[in-house]
Amino acid sequence: MDPTVHKRQKLRETRDAYQQALQAAFAAGCDTQAAANDVVVEYDLSGYAKNALKQYVPQLHNSYDADELHDDHPVRFTNEGLQLDHQPQNAIEWYVKVPHHEDYHLWIPARANPDQREWLEALYADDAEMGESRLFERDGMWYLHITATRDVEDKSAASADEQTPIGVDIGEASLVTVCHRDESGSPVRPELWAHDGKAVRRLRKTYFTAKRRLQQRGSKRIAESYGDALWDQIDDVFHRVTREVVEYAESVENPVLVLEDLTYIRESMDYGEYMNRRLHGWGFAKLHAQIRYKATETGIPVATVNPRNTSKACHACGEHGSRPRQATFRCSNDGCWVGEYQADVNGAINIADHYRSGESHRRSDRASRQKAGDDDSTTGGASLTGPQDSHADAETQQMTRGTYAS
Repeated sequence: MDPTVHKRQKLRETRDAYQQALQAAFAAGCDTQAAANDVVVEYDLSGYAKNALKQYVPQLHNSYDADELHDDHPVRFTNEGLQLDHQPQNAIEWYVKVPHHEDYHLWIPARANPDQREWLEALYADDAEMGESRLFERDGMWYLHITATRDVEDKSAASADEQTPIGVDIGEASLVTVCHRDESGSPVRPELWAHDGKAVRRLRKTYFTAKRRLQQRGSKRIAESYGDALWDQIDDVFHRVTREVVEYAESVENPVLVLEDLTYIRESMDYGEYMNRRLHGWGFAKLHAQIRYKATETGIPVATVNPRNTSKACHACGEHGSRPRQATFRCSNDGCWVGEYQADVNGAINIADHYRSGESHRRSDRASRQKAGDDDSTTGGASLTGPQDSHADAETQQMTRGTYAS
């Protein structure tokens, strides 16, 4: 909901302090939490934001190998930082406690996304675990993204031998390619999202070209707004494609989706400055994350494997081949029946075969949530006016009601 003038100012103070601390820790090259702590400890932020920063900055250096920061990073809070309050009898049902700085927090009335209402209710009832949250402002509106985790039934009770590995190859030509083998070992039902790959490439090219031209004209704000619109279009493509990937898996008996381990992908990205820029900017991590959580919600297991030679080896004979064109794999074994094959499908089959051969790196990313302290309780008077902010903010809130009341 639209915050009061006072609360809007406090949110902006939190955002500005967070981004200053993030820039300082990143510029200092902090690749450990201890090093990041030495930088961010001086900033006027809550411990929840500082702890999130200490975890995030080393990831940027060690996992993502980032060489610059976006100008508008969201404010991150660790899982214990936020608290929800639900008052279904009121016109405004939801409130969220947002940490401002140490021992000072704001209660903000919130409008829930109807599609996520079930998740919010599960969080409030302790049937789901709250993870990291992110606060940001866009076009004058404030948004809060909350990560939630809950147990779902694993539909695949089959043993590893009974499972059907589905290889998922993520690339730039075909955005995603999936394929699996039938009972006889023959590759079946390959599906490629090549048109979507082309659409995303076009949007990214348009974004970088327009951004460069607008920045040269000094129109930084217009460039950022234009970029947001294009990235929203890319996100829409990602969400639709990853949903269709999971639907593909649901149509297969005893499926397990097999992805390439991103750690190994990053380590092998050394194709020169031009290709490195393109691949590091590609949506590997985002596509992986969306496939993973959408599959988990439907009870489909997900595994990761080392991507070693998945694009180089022939899925039929194992010999290394070549790619005379982006979408074509040519086997070097004259005695192999393959000859030429669709390169992305060949890669997807190899990814599935790595899982079958026992090279899986299964992961269960479960975060343990710590309960908020007793002093965070929202009971007592909340049913009428909503939770009160800490310290003197309640008095200020009364002074700013009226035209600006939430």
